Amino acid sequence: MSEVVYSTTVTAVGELVPDFAEQGVLVFFGENAPTELHEFSIIHTPDVQTRAPQVGDTITLANNEYNVLAVGSVASDNLLNLGHLDLKANGLLEPEMPGDVNVEATVLPTVQIGDRLIVISHP
Repeated sequence: MSEVVYSTTVTAVGELVPDFAEQGVLVFFGENAPTELHEFSIIHTPDVQTRAPQVGDTITLANNEYNVLAVGSVASDNLLNLGHLDLKANGLLEPEMPGDVNVEATVLPTVQIGDRLIVISHP
């Protein structure tokens, strides 16, 4: 049975986010992120934080679904402690960086305030 293990609402979108999205990367940070990170980050407020994404989970973002293919060694701690997530649509089965969460190589959505990021586990 599928279960929502992480859920958050976008509260701000930095002016450089569309440029990063074109490169297949979305950077998320929690509300406490330093101001210098805001211009390239999606700021969000989580309401469910059971656990971070794992391989085999589905991430829903702005009504698009992505399959989690790889998760870096610090991605879970980063998300749960800092609200930080590097979502990369690169199709790689091994993370390039310890904080990466990789999904299939695809076009990422234009994220807007009020959009939701939801991680769904499929046990």
